[in-house]
Amino acid sequence: MRKIRKGDNVIVISGRDKGRKGAVIRVLDNDKLVVENINRVKRHTRGNPQQGKAGGIIEKEAPLHVSNVALFNPATQKADRVGIKQLEDGKRVRYFKSNGEVIDA
Repeated sequence: MRKIRKGDNVIVISGRDKGRKGAVIRVLDNDKLVVENINRVKRHTRGNPQQGKAGGIIEKEAPLHVSNVALFNPATQKADRVGIKQLEDGKRVRYFKSNGEVIDA
């Protein structure tokens, strides 16, 4: 079970975009994830007239390592660590370590 999933609100805790918040767009299998409007890079692309693609400078989000982000806790308005625990019915859920609140019940 992954601690950070697609759609989660995260906050960047280190790097160029430290302190910025955004939603996870995509989780890659090599411990990286793409967050909307975070870690934006410019890619110079060559146009292809046969496919109808225009060339130019395209700005897009680059992947971040999962260790550089933390889940955003709306109750405390801060970054928070995430744990995984098993409920009485056997279901595994994520919870915030600071206050024990279950994220996805």
